[in-house]
This record gives sequence, structure tokens and C-alpha cells, in this order.
Amino acid sequence: AFALSVVSEGAEDETELPVLQRSEKRRTISKIGRELKGIVFVIQSQSNSFHSKRAEDLKRDILKQAVDLGKESPVVLLTHQIDRHESAWTILPLMTDFSVTYGRNTSWIFFCEEDTRIKVVKLLETLRRFDKSKEWFLGKPLYDEESTIIHHYAFAENPTVFKFPDFAAGWTLSIPLVNKLAKKLKSEPLKSDFTIDLKHEIALYIWQKGEGPHLTPVPEFCTDDVNSYKADDCATTFSNFLPLCGEPVNKEDVFVAVKTCRKFHGDRIPVVKQTWEREAALIEYYSDYADISIPTIDLGIPNTDRGHCGKTFAILERFLNHTSPRTPWLVVVDDDTLISIVRLRKLLSCYDPNEPVFLGERYGYGLGTGGYSYITGGGGMVFSRTAVQKLLASKCRCYSMDAPDDMVLGMCFSGLGIPITHSPLFHQARPMDYPKDYLSHQIPVSFHKHWNIDPVKVYFTWLAPNTEESHNEKKVGYNREDL
Repeated sequence: AFALSVVSEGAEDETELPVLQRSEKRRTISKIGRELKGIVFVIQSQSNSFHSKRAEDLKRDILKQAVDLGKESPVVLLTHQIDRHESAWTILPLMTDFSVTYGRNTSWIFFCEEDTRIKVVKLLETLRRFDKSKEWFLGKPLYDEESTIIHHYAFAENPTVFKFPDFAAGWTLSIPLVNKLAKKLKSEPLKSDFTIDLKHEIALYIWQKGEGPHLTPVPEFCTDDVNSYKADDCATTFSNFLPLCGEPVNKEDVFVAVKTCRKFHGDRIPVVKQTWEREAALIEYYSDYADISIPTIDLGIPNTDRGHCGKTFAILERFLNHTSPRTPWLVVVDDDTLISIVRLRKLLSCYDPNEPVFLGERYGYGLGTGGYSYITGGGGMVFSRTAVQKLLASKCRCYSMDAPDDMVLGMCFSGLGIPITHSPLFHQARPMDYPKDYLSHQIPVSFHKHWNIDPVKVYFTWLAPNTEESHNEKKVGYNREDL
């Protein structure tokens, strides 16, 4: 503890220390240097300019801490800069490269998000507790309180038994485990075509139905705010406040398109009108039937029981051709999506509408075999006008009217070289489908589905503007623990 405190202060003149202390300090710095060299930092980054800057800022901070320790720079990688960047965000396809490149000269691969904050000395101190020659999967554990569709109802009898890492707190694999995973992936490629909840799916793959290691909880991997009194004991902290990069975008800068159909006019549309419709300055409802009481617009596209590709592309064309060219943002939501337009306007202040932005909750399809990423529709899909222009200028269209619109859009944007931009603040499912601890460090933008919930209650609990957001608009209070 003495040695670490000497190093962390760093600024004192070594010549003022007694000879024994000087020697101890040099040995400690040398040891830390060796340990630091044994870690590869991997930031789970994105190529969008806002996100890449945040990742670069974190990289600079890690390197600065290394310099302050008087040591050479560690390896810090950004996933979006890795060659096969389309699948790099799913991590497991990178194991072979990690094994080949770092399998002999390093001890740990440490992963984190762009908003994770790292105390390098504390991280080294924490990893020192674990034998680096063994297989370790370390992180802050999350678990499901009830089985959920986003995890394919895994561990239905008792979902709390299976732990998976909260990426926000950082998570670590020892090199022996990386080497084992690389070997397994070579002989047994990933089976599932879909990537839905990466943190859960990685933990399942590592666990190997009991043959591989469970996640080992590490208390020093935290999601407490850096200014929290708890943060003193943390090697990592996390500040995922709702990003705000200046003034929120104007209400008139966001056009909202609600997809609906005649059979849901009577039950779903009233929920929208009771909850978030008032937050939107520009909103239209698109249906297979023109109902003047709502009102809805019939786009001439019959409703389908499967995907809604034809309807969504008709919405995109209408946005481009029938709205003001000065309206930079389009949001497409389902009639059972619950969304905070107030928070979305804050979030959009961080994005440049002159870039082709396609934003929401990211899923993946066939990424192990050259597939594509896409924004899942239920949580809401956000497009910059520039993205819509580039898409419609291309020849990429629905292969059938009832194709899944979100997947076709992902395929089209992938073909155009336009990256999907992920935000964990959009949610394809209901609040109870996510671990409470995961949601505790979020200010969510959306949830989806009315199944087995009171959607109005969910909206006012999780998404309604607070006093500050709504300029004293009254908020109905409910207890999140009940939802």
C-alpha cells in the first residue's frame, strides 16, 4: 500500500526520499511497468464522430496515466479501427487475432466502454489478486431476475444463477482463456445467426454449458459515478449520464413517424396520446386505414403480419419529399414504443445531422460470416436526413413488402458503408426484461411492448420528463421497483 501511494502521488522529488524508500519506489515503478505491459486495453468504440472522439479521449487518458507512472505506453485498441470492424463489436471474432498477437507476451485483455473511467494503478492492484496463468473471466455481475425473451428465456427455472458482465464497468479475460476461446472458435464457429444482447451471449459462450469458467465478480469493477463516495475503492467508474453536447435540438428539428394499423387504433394509439405525443412538435401516424379522429395517414401499403419493409420505405420517401428540408431528424417508432422525445433531443445534440446517422439499439445478423448490423425497430430508429438521402439515392430496397424493415435497412446501410450507431439508451423490450443494476446507471430514451404491463405507468416511471426537463410539468410518481 505504501509503494502504491508513492507511485500515485508521482510528483514528489525522489532525491528527497531516504535511500531505502528510493529503492523501494524504483522497484515498485518497475513492477507496475511490467504489469502495465501485460494488459491490452480494448475500448468498445464506434466510428461515428461523436463516439470515436469519446473513445480517443479515453485512450489518451489511459496513456497519460501510463506516462505519469513513468512507463512506456501500453497497447490501447479501439474496436472500430480493427480491420473487420463490421463484426469487431461482437468481440468473440477477435479472439483469434488477440491470441496470435498477444498470446505470449501479455497477461490480460481488458475491455471497456467509451464512458468507462479507469484508475490504472488500482486496476493493476486488482488484477494482481488473480493468477494470470489460469483461465479468468472477471467483471461486475448482472443477472436476470426473471427469464426474458432477449435471452431466449435461458435458465428459466432460476435465471439468477447465471451471471454476465456489465460492460460499463469493464471486464477482463486472462490470456489462457483468450487462447482457449481462439482454439474453440477455430474448430467450432459461433452457432447463432443473431447477436441480440452481447454481454449475455459472450458469457454463455465462455461458460460452455459448465465446461468453461463462470464470471468471477470483482467488486473494484464499478458503475458508480467517479464523484461518488463509493468510487474510492473502485478501479473503474462509469458516467453514462444522458449525453448533452450543447443545447438540445429544437422540437421542430425532429419529425416523428408512428407505424400503426387499423386493429391497434383503439388500444395502442390512446397510450401514445396519453404519454409522449405532447413532447413531439412534428408527428404523423401511418396506417393501412385513414382515421380522421387520430388522424392517421394511409400510405397505400397493406398491413402485413410479418415485417413492414414496404411501409417503412414509404415513410422514408414521404419524409424526404413532403417535409421541410430544414428538418434534420426522422424518428420511426412502433405504436407500442414508449419514448422520451425530450431526452432524445438532448441526445441528438451530440450528433452531426450532416453525417449519415442511423441510431438506436444495435443487433447483429450473421456477423461471423460476413453479415451486417442493424437497428432494432421496436426501440425506435433515428435517421439523419443525410442518411435517408443516401439510402434512397441507392438502389437498395425491400426484397419483399413484408420483409423485416429494420434488418433490410441494416443490410442497405452496410452495403453503403454507413455504420450503425448504437446507443444503450434505446430498448427493444420492457424495463423488467433488463437487470435492475444495468438500468440503474442509465437515463433511458425508449422501451418497447405493452405485453403484461401498464404502459402508461411504465412511461411515467421511466421516461416522463422530470421537473427540470419539462419546465415544471407535473410528473406522476411510481416506484421503479414495481415495474
